[in-house]
Amino acid sequence: ALASYERALEIKPNHLYALGGIANVALKACDWSKTLKLIGEIRAHIVERTSIVGPFALLAYSDDPALQLNCAQNYLKDRMPTLPPPLWDGTIWRHEKIRLAYLSADFRQHAMAHVMAEQFELHDRARFKVLGFSFGTDDRSDMRRRLVSSFDHFHDVRLKSDYDVAKLVHELQVDIAVDLMGYTRDARPRILAHRPAPIQVNYLGFPGTMGADFIDYVIADRIVLPFDQQPFYTEKIVHLPECYQVMDTKQKSVDHKPTRRQVGLPESGFVYCCFNKNYKITSPVFDVWMRLLRAVDGSVLWLLSDNDGAEKNLRKEAAARGIDPARLLFAGRMPLENHLARHVLADLFLDTLPYNAHTTASDALWTGLPLVTCQGQAFAGRVAASLLNAVGLPELVTHGLEEYEALAFKLATDGSRLQSIRQKLAQNRAKYPLFDANRFRSHLEAAYTTMWEIWQRRESPRSFSVALQPDHQRPPMPRR
Repeated sequence: ALASYERALEIKPNHLYALGGIANVALKACDWSKTLKLIGEIRAHIVERTSIVGPFALLAYSDDPALQLNCAQNYLKDRMPTLPPPLWDGTIWRHEKIRLAYLSADFRQHAMAHVMAEQFELHDRARFKVLGFSFGTDDRSDMRRRLVSSFDHFHDVRLKSDYDVAKLVHELQVDIAVDLMGYTRDARPRILAHRPAPIQVNYLGFPGTMGADFIDYVIADRIVLPFDQQPFYTEKIVHLPECYQVMDTKQKSVDHKPTRRQVGLPESGFVYCCFNKNYKITSPVFDVWMRLLRAVDGSVLWLLSDNDGAEKNLRKEAAARGIDPARLLFAGRMPLENHLARHVLADLFLDTLPYNAHTTASDALWTGLPLVTCQGQAFAGRVAASLLNAVGLPELVTHGLEEYEALAFKLATDGSRLQSIRQKLAQNRAKYPLFDANRFRSHLEAAYTTMWEIWQRRESPRSFSVALQPDHQRPPMPRR
């Protein structure tokens, strides 16, 4: 695949898609000889618009928010040179309940469903009518059945055109349409480009700007997206008061916990782990990890088995840094409940940069596994910091790779300190906001209600912060 894209560049130097294809393939294979070379080229191609780079792929290459905006706008302009006429003509209507629609291709066994399912169930039906619009596959899983039943009305629109889906959203007089996809795989932004609803929102699926005038708001928090980054977002920024990411607290668990031997780990020794997808692993972060393995005797690095090419290349890169490739262990995919159960066998989760752990970070914290992160410059690289603050562990947030490495080493060599962190995480899980689904629901609904009130007053969308709701008093947040 990589060779075919490179040939396209040789044949057509201005071919718009070849560079983006190379970038994607190189990322997935952890081919750093390509990615390091591409980093400089990508910026020039985006600025000069000589290639169209997928906005989602760029998140793993660059945390420059200005470049991300430029990339998203280029991509949208290429895919939709002319926007279709809006279906909503500015009419103000009012229903007994706010009509809230979620649009996604991932109403199935997927990370989005994994964190959002309980929220769909918890929405206050006295105030909201909740609709689902699914344009992805029906995997016939238990999760799919749960999701379908969580909505007041669930519309499977896979076979409908973008216009027909938009027309249905408009005919149902949806007040707020929430795009859970952004520019991720199988996204269909053209649906909301038809402007079927008066309020259109970018939330959860894509940690960046869509660069689209037809998206009014992006839901975030003060850590992942400070208001000073508003110039790099076409959407107005909305801050939830504690954390923008939710967690499903109804997850299944398994009674039987695996042993180290059963999952292929050594019986003794410190286990660093990272269950992020392999494309998030960058050369500078991997350098840190290899120095940690060299410094901590008997330690191993436990990674997700994502694809054969990445596994082969990561082992090769370890050897090139003087580390026995056998100290890299790969965890195969398995049902979610079993995957969560094996987290207890790891000692410390190491985050990635410029694209952090998102759902994988909340999974780790949910299972009691501490996580060390390095806070980046843009949304995708600040999520784990938000999660750690929301669970009362800001001391695990670092602000540079040297600090990140030092903390990861300290926790591996100071058993009492690591045990203290584990105990604190276990205590905080029950009383801090990260895993309080109903608390989160009240804040999310307050955000939707404010958007709705702004529209009802015929005002233009504006950035705002949601206040902590009266029923939820914030516990004292420790400071670094």
